[in-house]
Amino acid sequence: MTDQTRSLDTLTRALLDAAAKAGADASDAIAVDGSSIEIDVRGGALEQAERSEGVDIGLRVFVGRRVAVVSSSDVRTQTLTTMAERAVAMAREAPEDPYAGLAGPDQLVRHWDAGPLELCDPAPEPSPAELQEDARAAESAALAVDGIGQVQSASAGYGQRRVHLAASNGFSGGYSRTSRSRSCVAIAGSGLTMERDYDGDSRTFQADLRPAEEIGRRASERALERLNPRKPRTGAWPVLFDERVSSSLIGHLLGAVNGASVARGASWLRDALGEQVLPAGLSLIEDPLRPRIAGSRPFDAEGLPTRRRAIVENGILKGYTLDLATGRKLGMDPTGNAARGTGAGPSPSNWNLALTQGPHSRDALIAQMGTGLIVTSMIGATINPNTGDYSRGAAGVWVENGVPAYTVSGVTIAGNLRDFLLRMTPANDARVWLGRVIPSLLVEGLTLAGE
Repeated sequence: MTDQTRSLDTLTRALLDAAAKAGADASDAIAVDGSSIEIDVRGGALEQAERSEGVDIGLRVFVGRRVAVVSSSDVRTQTLTTMAERAVAMAREAPEDPYAGLAGPDQLVRHWDAGPLELCDPAPEPSPAELQEDARAAESAALAVDGIGQVQSASAGYGQRRVHLAASNGFSGGYSRTSRSRSCVAIAGSGLTMERDYDGDSRTFQADLRPAEEIGRRASERALERLNPRKPRTGAWPVLFDERVSSSLIGHLLGAVNGASVARGASWLRDALGEQVLPAGLSLIEDPLRPRIAGSRPFDAEGLPTRRRAIVENGILKGYTLDLATGRKLGMDPTGNAARGTGAGPSPSNWNLALTQGPHSRDALIAQMGTGLIVTSMIGATINPNTGDYSRGAAGVWVENGVPAYTVSGVTIAGNLRDFLLRMTPANDARVWLGRVIPSLLVEGLTLAGE
């Protein structure tokens, strides 16, 4: 076996051995290899084809409570030795971190099986010609819609990746992933009145992808819906966040319950455990064990087991998102949410999320809102992490008497997250195959700055 053909398991063990010889008290290593191909089509012809493949490795060493991380894409034996020596030298110069350290044996995942998670599609890798035909079909369907002058991009891609993690505490494990995608961006109108919008899909299994023709057509329909926008009236109005953008609201809540933010004191939910943060009846569930979902995994980046848990249950905040270090700092148990790449140490990250869906359709909520705004896209963000004060630019559709009336853009939405998340009403239109299953959300009484 040559340096270039060693398995990821062998590479991580070699890194740990090199770290121990260099003087590390403890260490963990990650190795990732994979390949990806992306095809872009314009005017029915191939515009760009990109393929990448390679192996990346990362090493984290501990010298007492001092830590350093190094990474490389060179897997030769001499490089591993050099990496370990440099990492140990860096760690000796680093400040002490009282919360640093590997998991204890009793914290590590004991039995795991990635098979039921279906993270890797056994179907053959698509050929470049197949991907080009995907992109061409999406572009052709988009251009067939009346009023569409051009397609900015039509793309198709495929990727596969293997990851292996090992640590001096005895943990060693890995798994493989695949992904397949199609996307299209269409442009309607001309000159200064041009508007664009997109559609796309990304799945673990190729057979689950929505048809390329549907993606192209929907991108065009969305672009046409954005033509001739006006500015809405300034005032306090109900706002319905469309399912395509509603996950951003939940994303702000997730940022506030992230252990790194809480430990720094930079979170508007830093003292909110056990308090109501969503309307009664709504729960936010994290489940990293859902089959065929990109956010699923059998263990986290510190070798801890992943599990289904309620972040919010019946409106009450039940827990923060913690890795080992933030858990130690807050005096709490880790939640199995450590994520890392090859060039940095672990940090808390959420996996798959689902918010309780409501009994009513999106259209029913639009009728209920009377006069207000449907938000279909958002730009920029000003979020005060300490107070939850919220301000974002938006575009969408103005509603009069429960009926969509005209397109709007150039509007700013403002409020306080802690306040208005308690006034959410969910629809029942969430896409269940996404990593964040969040329906359209109606929020009463937000401030809109328009005309």
